[in-house]
Amino acid sequence: MTAYEVAVRAEAALGEGPTWDPATGRLIWLDILGMRLHTYDPSSGRRTIRTTPQHVGAAKPRAGGGLVLNLRDGVGLLDPDDTFRWLHHEPVAGRRANDAAVAPDGSLWAGTMRYDEAPGGGTLSRLTGDGAVRTVLPDVTVSNGTGWSPDGRLMYYVDSPTRRVDVFDHDEDGVRDRRTLVEIEEGAGFPDGLTVDAEGCVWVALWDGGAVRRYTPAGELDRVITLPTPRTTACAFGGAALTDLYITTARTGLPPTDPLSGSLLVVPGAGQGLPQPAFEG
Repeated sequence: MTAYEVAVRAEAALGEGPTWDPATGRLIWLDILGMRLHTYDPSSGRRTIRTTPQHVGAAKPRAGGGLVLNLRDGVGLLDPDDTFRWLHHEPVAGRRANDAAVAPDGSLWAGTMRYDEAPGGGTLSRLTGDGAVRTVLPDVTVSNGTGWSPDGRLMYYVDSPTRRVDVFDHDEDGVRDRRTLVEIEEGAGFPDGLTVDAEGCVWVALWDGGAVRRYTPAGELDRVITLPTPRTTACAFGGAALTDLYITTARTGLPPTDPLSGSLLVVPGAGQGLPQPAFEG
């Protein structure tokens, strides 16, 4: 077991979406249900918190500065001067945004789910900087972790209730040939957010599993990081050298006696991450 540290002690209802922003040297992370966007500077310990206009599933850096936000009613742009505008506005009653990721070509792959987690009520869509949107995967339930291999030829994806991490072939035309990389066994939790490291291995957080697992590109379990709170939601590499693994957690549904639920955790020197592209818009 690798030792973890508490980067930010917090009480996020649904901590999610850790993302390293190299332009600012800060980690971005979210409380989806609390409608809060957090930043954390590990070199100084400085933190910021801002309220988002809606439940927010993801926040990613943009190439020109600012952030792209995956929100309840669509995808919005936050400019460097804090001006907000919609890039794609598509409200659907009972549905909200969830995890999202930026592909190697700078497009945003944004997931949705229903609040009641009804089967088939969510989607995974690809958005470009001009606002063009294409639904890649309809009829998913809880769209979660998405990531790409170092060469961009594979895309990994989680629809949490399936208990699987799936893999697709990926190119400029989209994704195809979906197959299972790994299935999480009963009692070990549900796969949630994921990240891919420089060796092409997939790190996946386990909701109700209190752990992050690393799998090889062949689907072999390579490493387990056990954590002190069960609702582990997502992970990402950060720090100047991209060697520290940041892990978000959730407090929702847990007793108040769980002291670290909702906090941001970190495992220093866990591995070697990949630089993440900024959204092209």
